[in-house]
Amino acid sequence: MKTILIIKLRYIGDVILSLPVLKMLREHYPAARLICLVNPGTQDVLTFNPHVDEVLVMARGSFREQFQFLLELRSHHFDCVIDLTDGDRSAFLSWFSGAPRRIGFNREHRWRGMLYSDCIDGELEDDRHMIFQHAQALRPLGVTSLSFDPIIDVSEEYSITVQTKLETLRLFHQPWVMIHTTARYWFKAWPIERFAILINKLQNKGIPIVLVGHAADQKEASFLQEQAKGPLISLVGETSLLELPGFMKNASLFVGNDTGLMHMAAAVGCPVVALFGPTDPEVWGPRGPKVRTIYKGLDCRACFHPGCSRGEESCMKQISVDEVSSAVLELLHPVMSKYSESK
Repeated sequence: MKTILIIKLRYIGDVILSLPVLKMLREHYPAARLICLVNPGTQDVLTFNPHVDEVLVMARGSFREQFQFLLELRSHHFDCVIDLTDGDRSAFLSWFSGAPRRIGFNREHRWRGMLYSDCIDGELEDDRHMIFQHAQALRPLGVTSLSFDPIIDVSEEYSITVQTKLETLRLFHQPWVMIHTTARYWFKAWPIERFAILINKLQNKGIPIVLVGHAADQKEASFLQEQAKGPLISLVGETSLLELPGFMKNASLFVGNDTGLMHMAAAVGCPVVALFGPTDPEVWGPRGPKVRTIYKGLDCRACFHPGCSRGEESCMKQISVDEVSSAVLELLHPVMSKYSESK
């Protein structure tokens, strides 16, 4: 095959969990042109990926813009489409592309299954990690090698930019913890008051804390700065998706909820303490050797969307500050010991 399209029209974390598929395809088809189609706002995850030749961003504008995008898509003359999205829109795009081979999922058993040449739901293993579920889309192509963790490379350009900023903040070559407090859905977020207590615990031990997040997270960042007993660095709204991997590569630890940034931190090799509530980390957890997930294992199917009805007994509120603090200090201990010896 000469040209392969991989579709993942979801969020940042979903795109990151698709990265092993790209590596597997590149190893199986070293001469093929691999093109990815993703949603706006997620494309930067693939900017420096060595296995991707081109990234297409889904048009979300006027009808005319979307129709022009469809024509552009079809003009690539793909030999194969691998749709990792499991959605109606992506199934239609797979079919409209004109590719003779179209592989996709159809967990809901909807009409979209008819748009694929290979619909693999009959042998789908839904209880395995999403990386392995994605990899099942390659079985019709005879690609069976498996078990790659997502890896995000940091470009030299952004490494230099990040190093300069860390030197200005006096964080370069010393331990520090990155914290991300928000989530796409409120019921997937650990209470902000508990993040404040955790931050004070760490600051009492002399550990610098850096907050990251979207510009829309400024309210939470301001609250934490007011509650902090010492200086608290906030980069909320000040770092691009291209810069963040560089900061994460230099951080001693990342603490956060189940979000795309959590997956990004793990993918650059940063130790991670991940707080999970309604989603199962066995399926959606971050991958990597230095990862700790805290999860209460509650059955959240009855109230997952639009919200939680458990109140003070919700899965996120059952996670205590002490257990998060213990996980954080356990992962930080080797780093702090090595730093103390070098001083």
